Amino acid sequence: MQGLTGAAPVQTHISAVFIGAETVFKLRKAVRLAFVDFTTLAERERTARRELELNADNAPGLYRDVVPVMRRADGTLALGGDGVVVDWPIVDWVVRMARVAAGDFLDEVAGRGGLTPGLLDEMADAVVALHARNPVVARDQATALRGVAEGNVVAARQAGLDGAAVEAWLGEMMAWLARQADALRGRGAAGFVRRAHGDLHLGNMCMWRGVPVAFDALEFDEGLATIDVGYDLAFLLMDLDVRVDRAAANRVMNRYLARTGDWGLVALLPGWLSMRAMVRAHVEAARGHDDEARRYLDRALGYLRPVAACVVAVGGLPGSGKSTVARALAPGLGAAPGAVILRSDEIRKRRFGVAPEQRLPAAGYTAAVSRGVFGEISAAAAVIAAGGHAVVADATFMDSGHRAGIAAAAGTLPFLGAWLDVPMAELERRVAARTGDASDADLAVLRATARAGIGAGSWLAVDGADTATSAADILATLATRA
Repeated sequence: MQGLTGAAPVQTHISAVFIGAETVFKLRKAVRLAFVDFTTLAERERTARRELELNADNAPGLYRDVVPVMRRADGTLALGGDGVVVDWPIVDWVVRMARVAAGDFLDEVAGRGGLTPGLLDEMADAVVALHARNPVVARDQATALRGVAEGNVVAARQAGLDGAAVEAWLGEMMAWLARQADALRGRGAAGFVRRAHGDLHLGNMCMWRGVPVAFDALEFDEGLATIDVGYDLAFLLMDLDVRVDRAAANRVMNRYLARTGDWGLVALLPGWLSMRAMVRAHVEAARGHDDEARRYLDRALGYLRPVAACVVAVGGLPGSGKSTVARALAPGLGAAPGAVILRSDEIRKRRFGVAPEQRLPAAGYTAAVSRGVFGEISAAAAVIAAGGHAVVADATFMDSGHRAGIAAAAGTLPFLGAWLDVPMAELERRVAARTGDASDADLAVLRATARAGIGAGSWLAVDGADTATSAADILATLATRA
């Protein structure tokens, strides 16, 4: 096989990847491990074909075909295809793919600080599209995840992770699964369990034809990949949280939620993130990366620890910096990967089935539509807060009923309503300069809204001239109410 590319393959524990100038050949190793058995030729062929089937739609053109490796009469190897003698014996199978530049894999992009806000949004959009294509499957996730947890403990012990820490994790995870069993099964009944990607981390996403795509979906075990879409997403969120920062993970989570409205997944993130971190911990330990293994093990335990939550509402006129302040606040509030941002502009766009950046006609801004949008903000905040997660609501909050609704949604959690005050001239400058934003408000809308004369009222009045200072002021006030 090395003769095809002129270079030694990239080795993993289950495959050898031969990288040529334009073509990549992926060969499964004839290995039996705790989670996979590739010892038979038939299984290597089946999983190669399944890999092609699963990934063709996610990354069109990246995966080409599956071809046999055949042995000529003189003992040398050849790939199946035109000109190959059909009675040569097949000794193996390879997946043939297009080559992706090493720097285009998203773990590499992340390593050089290249995950821009726009790229993070595109990554989330790619996952949304992937999940929309995934078929719904009936499966008891509460029971399945107990098996996954137990399997992780076996692998962790074999890899030499700290035994006491692993046992502590298992106890906490089993307790979490018992508490969340009904919620997990309820999501299954609602259609959130699908034949998903299964291995959705940064190393399994790349730039392809100018956009991020997911590839290398888990093909060898349908059980491990037939999961809640939130658990699928959690691998990417955990990877971003540990390898990049909390803000990157928070942005991807919030973009995904804005596009799907799947507010119910948030309450289950602590366990899902923890499970994904434990997978990483024992994989790194097995590779001899002890420091990395300890880091992931610490995160696995940390994700299960309760973190105080709150609800913050950020209001103001168009251009006052509500969304910028909300994004600055969210990563640092509550459990990983930070607060859920409920932005009225994004919710409005989703309710019309369009991307956040697509403009809506006047029909999207009727009083009836706005009632539905603010009703969803309050309802979603109540669901998220009840699940113990923090919320930042981002809307004008000109109406006293809207303010009362979001305050009530906080329930027993600390609540803070903040109003951003910005001079009119600065508001006009900001609104005129906006491009590619979810807000459709123009100067006419700004001026009409300003004429209503609504201000902070009983909410905290914050100087919105500098968004970083605004966020710091809100956090300082919130700390006094915790």
